[in-house]
Amino acid sequence: MKIDSKSPIKSSTPKIIHDLKVVIHDTITIFPSHKTEKRSMFLSNIDQTLNFNIDIVHFFVMDTRYLKKIVVEKLKSTLSKALVAYDFLAGRLRFNLESQRFEIDCNGLGALFVVGSSEFELGEIGDLVYPNPGFRQLVQKSYDDMPIHDRPLCILQETFFKCGGFAIGMTVNHVTLDAISLKTFLENLASLAADKPLATTPFNDRHLLAARSPPQIKFDHPELLKIPTEMDLPSATIFDYAKDQLDCKIFNLTSNDIAHLKQKAKDGHVSANVKFSKFNLVAAHVWRCKALSYGTNYDPQRVSTVLYAVDVRFRLNLPQSYTGNAILSAYASARCKDIEEGPLSKLVEMMVEGNNRMTGEYARSVIDWGEVNKGFPNGDCLISSAWRLGSTDLEEYSLWKPQ
Repeated sequence: MKIDSKSPIKSSTPKIIHDLKVVIHDTITIFPSHKTEKRSMFLSNIDQTLNFNIDIVHFFVMDTRYLKKIVVEKLKSTLSKALVAYDFLAGRLRFNLESQRFEIDCNGLGALFVVGSSEFELGEIGDLVYPNPGFRQLVQKSYDDMPIHDRPLCILQETFFKCGGFAIGMTVNHVTLDAISLKTFLENLASLAADKPLATTPFNDRHLLAARSPPQIKFDHPELLKIPTEMDLPSATIFDYAKDQLDCKIFNLTSNDIAHLKQKAKDGHVSANVKFSKFNLVAAHVWRCKALSYGTNYDPQRVSTVLYAVDVRFRLNLPQSYTGNAILSAYASARCKDIEEGPLSKLVEMMVEGNNRMTGEYARSVIDWGEVNKGFPNGDCLISSAWRLGSTDLEEYSLWKPQ
């Protein structure tokens, strides 16, 4: 991303640690605490496109009330209880040759639980929010060298630091949960750890997002790219990229930064219907930066497309506790020349239009498109907002109840 010198958003790079010197002491399989039904779980067309892992890490400071052994046993028993309601996390992904679709074999083979330790203290790591390369050692990666039907879908790793604090790292296959349902899972995990009932009963039936029969694709979907057949594939795969060209930057936005963007947008405001939300302002600004960041390859006539994640639970009348992936990509498109010369307010307006376009009928059309075509979202950049997920809400639950 290219940030011009007049931009109110500045980047910062905290202390970088590549090796946290983590040693793994134990790896065990956690089974559901009660017998669960053996079944095959249907995966929607949204789920089908998300066969990759997502990782999260939560840090906890030292608490002298809890010994290491107590903390480990508490988390193990809590995960075992949670796997009853979330039985698919104890299953395995498989490809059904007859239907030519992925599905989850809810076979109760269990999730993995890993215990490790680091030679560092939490205070030595620096900014825990910044995605430090060393944090990769705090989540146990899925076993890519194993057959897909043998790989665990959920792995928890508890890593203890010299100061007494610890980290809980979790890796799950994205077909199992989206960000909203993952947050609900963590709330339930915390509630069970406090010897309370589930905070929210998960709704696990993915058939609610099954394609219609026959499929009804009622809209054009320029935000989706159809994967070429084997006969049409070029010699270089469309997924080729140079990993050494990838980078990670954190841009800390203050309330003053947001106010600056809002005033800048209002200066060119043309419609009374535009909502200058924080997300719309920041996303429009990021889109402009990305669209104009091609250097010598910059083409003012090129059409730039921004994708941004939209939760469709409410739009499709799904239960809020629906555990599957219910996030689709809204989009906005414009020529780079118009993005560069037009007011920020116009980009914000296009972001709002894209969000409004994502009606229940449009979402159904996307799902049906996935029934007919094999493809994925297509754009210059994909923006996903996590600031309303409410991770701080987990503090309402006492994760470690005194013995």
